[in-house]
Amino acid sequence: MLLIGIFNGVLAAPAGPEQVLLQVRQAARAHVLAQAVSAGLSEPLAEVTVVPGSRPLAPCGRAVTVEAVDTRLPARMRFAAVCPGADGWRYEFVVRAQVSAPVVVSATEIPAGKVITDEDLLLERHELASLTDVVATPRAAVGMSGKRTLRAGEVLRMALLAAPVVVKRGDAVTIVARRDQIEVSMAGEALDSGARGALVRVRNANGTVLRARVTGEGTVEPADMPVTAQSPD
Repeated sequence: MLLIGIFNGVLAAPAGPEQVLLQVRQAARAHVLAQAVSAGLSEPLAEVTVVPGSRPLAPCGRAVTVEAVDTRLPARMRFAAVCPGADGWRYEFVVRAQVSAPVVVSATEIPAGKVITDEDLLLERHELASLTDVVATPRAAVGMSGKRTLRAGEVLRMALLAAPVVVKRGDAVTIVARRDQIEVSMAGEALDSGARGALVRVRNANGTVLRARVTGEGTVEPADMPVTAQSPD
């Protein structure tokens, strides 16, 4: 469990139920905002509600700490308030957060397999059910393609995207070998399909089969060559 922190320090008077609820709400809000920033989201906003339990909450004469128990889904999280000491207690709360941030949406319908460009994307503020798998910037989606048709206005998720196949099995390809300032190329045939950066088998003009890295549409380089400025990272 993750220790979120002590917000009120050592209390001069026992911490009553309202003070504990406030501390849990502050901790939960700080936690989800930190999650949003870690996911690459800019200008995230969060509204947090702590659901009081049915068990009465006893006062605490010491500093109460707050721990995150389960924060996978912002709409239903669990946090625990802990009063330390032999006579202390531990109390878990259900916490509901509404988190919104600008995220990438499709500007128009994008057919499956189409390489996505800047013109296909918009940045709009939306409420987020999850803070993982989000596409926070258009740059993260440009050059990818949809695994299925993406509807106009659909919020994009990384799980919906894939690197497009730029070399297909049976395609004629150019094998380009670069070392220092020397470049040598020859014709070949792809024996596998692959996206940019993928390793595929290629038969060169001499009939030799080699492993090659896809560097672009119709171009590959020998896999044992170092990654060049023209190659994917």
